[in-house]
Amino acid sequence: METTYIMIKPDGVQRGLVGEIIGRFEQKGLKLVGLKSMVPSEEIAAKHYEVHKERPFFPGLMKFITSGPVVCMAWSGVEAIKVARTLIGPTNGRDAAPGTIRGDFGMDIGYNMIHGSDAAETAEFELGLWFPEGTMNWNYETQNWVYEG
Repeated sequence: METTYIMIKPDGVQRGLVGEIIGRFEQKGLKLVGLKSMVPSEEIAAKHYEVHKERPFFPGLMKFITSGPVVCMAWSGVEAIKVARTLIGPTNGRDAAPGTIRGDFGMDIGYNMIHGSDAAETAEFELGLWFPEGTMNWNYETQNWVYEG
């Protein structure tokens, strides 16, 4: 099993897509092991997006991500990072296939509603940053009907 970090950004929250987005991960068969809502501080946002700090879009990104509530989630499952990234779709909603979150709801590269870890190392860092208290471990009965054996 693998755990990934997913964040519904302020635009996704403001557009009322939280339930729809969570539903897609649940319907796929991933297990929700962490969930909270917050308005990110400048400090946590800067740490999260540190890889972009020298890019020209960084100030706007910081203003956007701290502009309102986000929904922080940890999802677990077999190849959870790959599965989540497939559900999310490419960064630019105009390039994303129908059926993906960004393909169904996104029209912009900046307002793209959702973030998902892109690798195991990134997921470990992001989960530690947004869930310093750790995530839950619980018995997911449905899992017996998601994975063979």
